[in-house]
Amino acid sequence: MPPLFETVTDILQGSEPLRCRRYGVIEIADGQLNQIVLRPYPKLISAPEILLCGGFCHAHQAGDRVRLYYNQPLWHSNFLALKYLVSSRQTQIRTVIRAIDVLVEIARLKRSDAILCDVGNWRISREILTRGGWRPHCPSRWHRHYIKRFYGHYPPAAGWLSGEAVSNSADQARVTCGSGP
Repeated sequence: MPPLFETVTDILQGSEPLRCRRYGVIEIADGQLNQIVLRPYPKLISAPEILLCGGFCHAHQAGDRVRLYYNQPLWHSNFLALKYLVSSRQTQIRTVIRAIDVLVEIARLKRSDAILCDVGNWRISREILTRGGWRPHCPSRWHRHYIKRFYGHYPPAAGWLSGEAVSNSADQARVTCGSGP
């Protein structure tokens, strides 16, 4: 039985737990992968958390840091959901893009068909999302749902993630995961 919380610092070395575990937090600091903490339960978000924790952390936490929470829903195992992204005050766009690069690599390892998100911050424009490969999905009056589709055709691995070693290991790995979290 895997531990409740598990930490992965290298995508290549930690490919099996990343492939098998459903919930995680990607932490990027100063443009580099710090760690991926695999969790035993999904990230649930609430309005008070967004207002108090997200806003407070962004305003008061110094440095160039991002925490990206993702879930692989039980009923939709072939998709990943980008649930929540918390950034610090001096976060650069490069750091946010690198967090998403890591999420795409996790999607490749899991053979996910797509990544979905509900963009709640109006400062993130449709143009920025479109440039990143995201498309509008399920139009709604109150939510901005976006999807990044793969269906077996993944973009090349980001060079900063150790290039071809990550892509090749993901393409060669065909491990089936147990029924654990």
